[in-house]
Amino acid sequence: MAAPAPVAPTPEIDADIDVAVEAEGWSLIPDAEAVSIRACRAALTACAEDVPEPCEVAITLTDDARIRVLNRDWRDMDKATNVLSFPQPDLPDDIDAPQPLGDIIVALETLSREAEAEGKATADHLAHLVVHGTLHLMGYDHLEDTEAEEMEALERDILAGLGIADPYGLPQD
Repeated sequence: MAAPAPVAPTPEIDADIDVAVEAEGWSLIPDAEAVSIRACRAALTACAEDVPEPCEVAITLTDDARIRVLNRDWRDMDKATNVLSFPQPDLPDDIDAPQPLGDIIVALETLSREAEAEGKATADHLAHLVVHGTLHLMGYDHLEDTEAEEMEALERDILAGLGIADPYGLPQD
């Protein structure tokens, strides 16, 4: 039997991923900034064919009060949510600069409540929300059932590559 062919390493995506922590409490999730960067980079790598390089992503780790204002002002929904994504338009061709893909904002209290209710590690749920937000920046959506299935399948694959269990699976007793 022949030895399996070596797997070529996945090339590193040329992305500047900036994480800003603008709310207290994020220290409760060890390495929240590193978890966010790793999750974003994994999602960008999964979408490598469509990622303009070099590119930039801004991730803000905030609280329910701040995300509620953003959700109200941008989506006409006056309530907190777990994650918001704000894609940026493409730069004109004559601009020689990294393409800003957009912003991802994650709310600590909502994330923590969801993780506890679903029996998930908060760091794993943070990674899931960042992957989800990054996929939105790449044009994925879940308004239609077929879109949702495609996006969720990609999220599962990305998270599995990070060693994180299926976020849509049934909780284990």
